[in-house]
Amino acid sequence: MLRHIVFEVVVLLTNIMQCITGFAGTVLAMPFSVMLEGYDVARPVLNVLGVAASLFIVIKEYKHINVKEFRKMAGVMLLGIIGGLYLKELVSGNPAVIYKVLGTIVVAFSIISAVRFFRKKEGSAIPGWLAFILLIVSGIVHGLFVCGGPVLVTYASTKLKDNSEFRSTVSAVWLVLNSVIFVQDIWSGTFVKSTVYLTLVSLAVLALSLAIGNLIFKKMSRNVFLVLTYVLMFISGISLLVK
Repeated sequence: MLRHIVFEVVVLLTNIMQCITGFAGTVLAMPFSVMLEGYDVARPVLNVLGVAASLFIVIKEYKHINVKEFRKMAGVMLLGIIGGLYLKELVSGNPAVIYKVLGTIVVAFSIISAVRFFRKKEGSAIPGWLAFILLIVSGIVHGLFVCGGPVLVTYASTKLKDNSEFRSTVSAVWLVLNSVIFVQDIWSGTFVKSTVYLTLVSLAVLALSLAIGNLIFKKMSRNVFLVLTYVLMFISGISLLVK
């Protein structure tokens, strides 16, 4: 019972961040959620929350979506997700591998994103070939762990300048990709009775997160929360590597 309560606290706090920045909710929640509920439960539950949170932001901010970049990001990442969903079947049931791979990914991209931010290179251009690789890798990571955000942000921060454009466009990408994963989870029978119950409780907690996050978004700068996100990503990644 206690681990379920702690899980919902994680859902609350991380989705406040998700609402503010348009990403980071799942990547922050996944390391702790895997430890609390296990990979096979945490991944589908957090994916449903990702669909709901993204839908909320897209409905509110659809006018700010950069359609050209949305099509590019979603299209290329869908290719990567196919590989990620295949790899998911290989790593499922092997928590040691899951912890180390996810921890390494989270730590690596929290450092890369932080370095780019503090060197004021968030908006600097990146070569086309590197952009393609980043989006493919982001799709693979998203298919595996539903948290391709750190990789996508490395790309998106060079293309999406405005705060609202960033949040809405990235959320639109997650809405498409998470919906694909959601359909695949239903098809594969992932949602057993206990998982469905946990999902419903988490959706109620998510509603509170979105209300709080939206209020903060209107008053706080994205830069402050990006810095906080990088720090929390790093800490959560390290916690998995030493587990």
